[in-house]
Amino acid sequence: MSDIKPETAERLGSLVEEFVESGRDYYRKTFAYMMEAPGYRFTFNIAAGLLGPIWFGARGLWSWFLGFLVVETFAYIQIGKGLFGDLSREARVRAEKIQETLDLRQQQIETAQQSGSSSLESLQRAAESLENALAGAQEAAAQADATGLTYIAVGIVLLLIFKGIAAGTANWTLEGQFARWRSDRSAAHGWSMSRLALAAVLFVGVALLSMIKFAQPDAFALLKTFPTDREWRLNVGDGVQAVFDWTKTSGRGFFDALTFGMRTLLDWIEVVLVQTPWPVVALVIVLLAYLSAGASVAIFTGAALAYLGLLDFWEKAMTTIALLGAAALISITLGIPLGIYCARRPKAFAIVRPILDFMQSMPSFVYLIPVVAFIGSGKPAGVVATMIFGSPPVIRFTVLGLQQVPETVREAALAFGATPRYLLWRVDLPLAARTIMAGVNQTILLSLAMVVVASLIGAKGLGEDVLEALQYAAAGQGILAGLAILFCALILDRIVAGKR
Repeated sequence: MSDIKPETAERLGSLVEEFVESGRDYYRKTFAYMMEAPGYRFTFNIAAGLLGPIWFGARGLWSWFLGFLVVETFAYIQIGKGLFGDLSREARVRAEKIQETLDLRQQQIETAQQSGSSSLESLQRAAESLENALAGAQEAAAQADATGLTYIAVGIVLLLIFKGIAAGTANWTLEGQFARWRSDRSAAHGWSMSRLALAAVLFVGVALLSMIKFAQPDAFALLKTFPTDREWRLNVGDGVQAVFDWTKTSGRGFFDALTFGMRTLLDWIEVVLVQTPWPVVALVIVLLAYLSAGASVAIFTGAALAYLGLLDFWEKAMTTIALLGAAALISITLGIPLGIYCARRPKAFAIVRPILDFMQSMPSFVYLIPVVAFIGSGKPAGVVATMIFGSPPVIRFTVLGLQQVPETVREAALAFGATPRYLLWRVDLPLAARTIMAGVNQTILLSLAMVVVASLIGAKGLGEDVLEALQYAAAGQGILAGLAILFCALILDRIVAGKR
């Protein structure tokens, strides 16, 4: 603090004292030394070295507490294995198994000697080999018991290293916490006895249980396996199945209507893409690529369409795009309005966000279970599964785009008399359009990623070829079908992204 004015240095020193609460003179001098130059400056905190993770926990530095808890526990495990560990357990168990086999061979040898069997010589050679293996296992067990001091020495060395690191980084981490506390007084500060007690209990519990588990694996069965009962899972599964059955029965009309709507939409799209003459469809797609992204993308699109046609993927590619188009159309039609609603109502988004997290975190194959249970197999089920998997991005990106609209622009529009509808259509959506379109792009690509998965429930299309290639190990056909899906994805991506 040599370059700081006296009154400023005094004020900073009083803040340090208020922050640390205990050891004020020490930390005032230490922080002054550390602030003389930016970056890390070595200091040695003896208390942190002795207490280790407990010191960091008492100071509210829980992330550092967790890190040193893990490494010091590893050191204590080595010490525990050396002090009271059953180091010869594996070799002893192996020796016991060899002894059992050897006893069986001895009985067989006695029987062979009495009967004069021709296998006597081979049995004797086997017994001799087992005796040698038994001697080796017993010797290994004796050697393992003699390594106790090595484990203790390694554990002590590691513990000293980790405690030295803790002592050397403690003041640096605490000074960083002090910087955060100056701007946010809710940050943890001081020396809290309640935090110290919690850190001590956690440290002792984790270290002690880990030492016992690794040193004496058979001491407590509770530490080896989680206490559970298979009947619990079976009962819960039966309950979930009962809920599915009741929902399917009660909502039969709804699910039938949903299936009919999906099938009708798919039929319309397939009429356009599959039944329309292929030159017309190809020409429209290439022209659309040219208008959206330019000549280079149009040329690539034409080449990709030629690949699909020449290798007999045309009809299945159009079927795939029809399924994808139906799912993406529904996702975008419902997702953008929902995103607009959530962007203007944070409480609603707080409810919707966990649902979106669940939808994005659930493995894609798991979506097929409720879809098949309620709708059955086929293309409509594939559309629903694809729609569920692909919907979250467009909702999230719509919320993000609207939240990033500058508040000053909105205030200016309101000041000039803009109505809420005008504000949405002429200010918010145009400014958020790039972000929303990125969400639309992600929704389309995620939907296409479900093509192979949806083929498991009879969705047809290119995913069916990939699935057959996997079943029959036809690597060449699988690669060709995968490239067809890739070209469909690239065409859609370039058309939706447009010129950048």
